[in-house]
Amino acid sequence: MGIPQVVIVGRPNVGKSSVFNWLVGKRLAIVDSTAGVTRDRVTHLIESEGRFFELVDTGGMGVEDVDDLTEQVEDQIQTAVESAQLVLFVVDARDGPVPLDQEVAKRLRYLTAPVVLVVNKTDSPRYEAQADEFYRFGRKMVRVSAKVNRGKDELMQEIRQHLPDPSTGAQWYVTPVMKLAIVGRRNTGKSTLVNTLARSKRMIVSEVPGTTRDSVDVRFELDGKAFLAIDTPGFRRPKSVVTDVDFYSTHRAQRSIRRADVVALFFDPTQRISKVDKQLCEYIAQQYKPCLFVVNKWDLIAGSMPTEKWVRYLRDNFRSLLYVPIALLTGRTGKNVKAMLNHAQMLFRQSLKRVPTGQLNKVVQAALTGNPPPVHQNRRPKIFYATQVAAQPPTVVLFCNDPRAISSQYQRYLLRVFREQLEFDEVPIKLYLRKREHEVRPADANAVAEE
Repeated sequence: MGIPQVVIVGRPNVGKSSVFNWLVGKRLAIVDSTAGVTRDRVTHLIESEGRFFELVDTGGMGVEDVDDLTEQVEDQIQTAVESAQLVLFVVDARDGPVPLDQEVAKRLRYLTAPVVLVVNKTDSPRYEAQADEFYRFGRKMVRVSAKVNRGKDELMQEIRQHLPDPSTGAQWYVTPVMKLAIVGRRNTGKSTLVNTLARSKRMIVSEVPGTTRDSVDVRFELDGKAFLAIDTPGFRRPKSVVTDVDFYSTHRAQRSIRRADVVALFFDPTQRISKVDKQLCEYIAQQYKPCLFVVNKWDLIAGSMPTEKWVRYLRDNFRSLLYVPIALLTGRTGKNVKAMLNHAQMLFRQSLKRVPTGQLNKVVQAALTGNPPPVHQNRRPKIFYATQVAAQPPTVVLFCNDPRAISSQYQRYLLRVFREQLEFDEVPIKLYLRKREHEVRPADANAVAEE
């Protein structure tokens, strides 16, 4: 039996995403006064008193999507409701019952899953009389306010009552082996790949730019292992971010990169590499994340362009990231997708590697002998020894007599040597310089970005 799903539904602007973020304890779903912001299902795993469940946020029922995606949004809602162990029907205490609430209630009438009526925005006792008007729907009712943190314990208790007893063994949860963030410009096929991985229409796919607005976590399995794919909104130029929705979409996409183990940066081979691609690549490098350049939709140009030409094109545009591997695939059909995932796992394993100090120092001494550091102010700087102090990313500290005397060019040389001689050949390496007689303190750090 899979993880029980608790699905939040309701008409637009009753605070569904606010309730979702409130229960999760993080700002994951975009909250905005604009109706129809949420389109895809947004999920998060919650543990409460030893019981796991997935909380699912959905789009507003009955909303007319501005990009003509109403049918797709409704399909996402229906899919979520059909798989629910429990449905949280969210309404607005301040507005009272409105006709669209009644329409939602009719849609939920024939569900086999239990439905709990969550009267949101009951910010104080004076709104309770208005909340009582919802008794007409004939559902168990819980008064809450996500804004002022009212009624959370009562709602969580109600949720737990509808979850399987963990002692029965009916519930399981496997921690994902790897979190893969799928990022790129708009319309590069990110959501299509996620649907292929999940083997279902998990994300809305459309030619309309900006269809995906939230960063959405999607669990899938490969060869008996659990993975987490993080679908992200398409990145835009900073000057194109004009609405709150655009701002929060970009912010969540960046956060997805930061929490990922590996990042797949998507390109469309029918489009030229843009400034947005380069800015996105720079952000990934700044976070020291293992990365794959993924050329999606390869079927559109296969046979008309040699593979080597596109590879050279990528290498010429991202010369500071020559170590990043390249994958050519077709997310729609799944061609080469498994090979890409296997390569992503290999990058993940590389980022976790630790090299013994003795082996690392042999490599450093050989590098120093073959190419000593340049003279600085009439003196040749000395590097005494090195040690790896962390993984993910692999982090190496060099102890020397004068960190300022080791040029950036020489540091890049050492990074290339580490990548060639150690097991970090395709992942970023963080390098710090320390003066030997000083205590190692974070404030003394001079991290070298591989640019």
